[in-house]
Amino acid sequence: MLEELRAALGPAGCLTGSDIPEAARSDASRSGRALPLALLRPASVSDVSAALAICHRHGVTVVPQGGMTGLAGGANPDPASVALSLARLSGVEAIDGESMAMVVRAGTVLEQAQKAAEDAGFLLPIDLGARGSCQIGGNIATNAGGLRVIRDGMTRDNLLGIEVVLADGTVLTQLTKVVKNNTGYDLRHLFAGSEGTLGVITRAVIRLRPLPGPRRTALAALPDFAAVLRLLQMARAQLPGLSAFEAMWRDYFAFSQSLLPYTLFSDPPPFAVILEAPDDPAFDTLLEQAFDEGVILDALIAQSLTDARRFWTVREGLAMDTALPDHINLDISLATHRLDEFACRCRSDLLARFPGAYVSFYGHIADSNLHVTVSVPGGGEAAAHEVDAIVYGIVRDFDGSISAEHGVGVLKRDWLGHSRSPAELAAMRAIKAALDPAGIMNPGKLLPAAVPPGGGAP
Repeated sequence: MLEELRAALGPAGCLTGSDIPEAARSDASRSGRALPLALLRPASVSDVSAALAICHRHGVTVVPQGGMTGLAGGANPDPASVALSLARLSGVEAIDGESMAMVVRAGTVLEQAQKAAEDAGFLLPIDLGARGSCQIGGNIATNAGGLRVIRDGMTRDNLLGIEVVLADGTVLTQLTKVVKNNTGYDLRHLFAGSEGTLGVITRAVIRLRPLPGPRRTALAALPDFAAVLRLLQMARAQLPGLSAFEAMWRDYFAFSQSLLPYTLFSDPPPFAVILEAPDDPAFDTLLEQAFDEGVILDALIAQSLTDARRFWTVREGLAMDTALPDHINLDISLATHRLDEFACRCRSDLLARFPGAYVSFYGHIADSNLHVTVSVPGGGEAAAHEVDAIVYGIVRDFDGSISAEHGVGVLKRDWLGHSRSPAELAAMRAIKAALDPAGIMNPGKLLPAAVPPGGGAP
């Protein structure tokens, strides 16, 4: 099989042994341990097709890999599988100004695609913190969310067309640029969020938007969660171009701020909210009204891009990776009005089990997405599993989703029954069996092998 792959892809397209980089072991979750049998690096769609046909004929499993920025272990290989990297299949093929669409190869780094769109006078509306290393194919395969979903939607909401190579090497090409296409089953949405379990995404058509004008950014201090909900209601009504509404609970804001060389609020408030919207007098009017009504206690308005970047740096909390190297970052979704109720119960239950743990919350409140940050000193994998059980158990009680934007991968696979019914899981398995009957595409990811009674984790 390896000889066939080398012949089909060339020496640069099939790496084995010590030539496989260590980065192929794991995505950003750092949960992967093994190097694959080989790392395939196809440079064209025909290369991908040939590689999958060879692996399919030999019954060897394939793990697609993008920028390796995922947090669910979805791109982690095992020693008996081959990993298939899309890094060489990159570049923007076309930008259609009339259709406001971009044809892009799957291995293109998101930031490079964003820059190409901007140079052409458009906005590529997909945006997330890993923009400098994540790839378009991975964004689609995981249906990535990000910072401005409130305005632009998830990745699948911006996907017009797609090209995918199936497990046996068959190429499905539907690179349409039209918004309206009511011709039966929508394959682009089937593969968006499939996490490489149904095929390998090779090209896509992304919908573009007009470039936004100057933006205003503010960091507001609020007294309670009721005020957060009231401010969100006001912002939605008065700021039609609202592009971000991010909330941080006190514990998260205080700790993240303490790791930085500057202070925004010397007395961390119960809640801190970042608002972002077009530069318009309505922005200041909203803040004044919210202050007069007691909805906000204080507000900082960015006077420069540097100021705005400081607000976002606290929200992104990247310094926590060093301060809490063992921290667990879970992302869940549930009804917006219940997010604080969930946070209170979650904090209480986690601290009851792990009295010395660090627990905090932040999230994209406008799209009902909450991130839970937990650090159990010296806890290891056993503690991480208990944290998952506690948090996802509460998510199930609140009728929420165990994954808002990180995907399922392997780390959330066994908890999928907390958010999906047995009938839904059976339908997913039927789709998997139809498109990948030999089961070679990213096995062990996304779908649990079996759901125990009650739909819980094994």
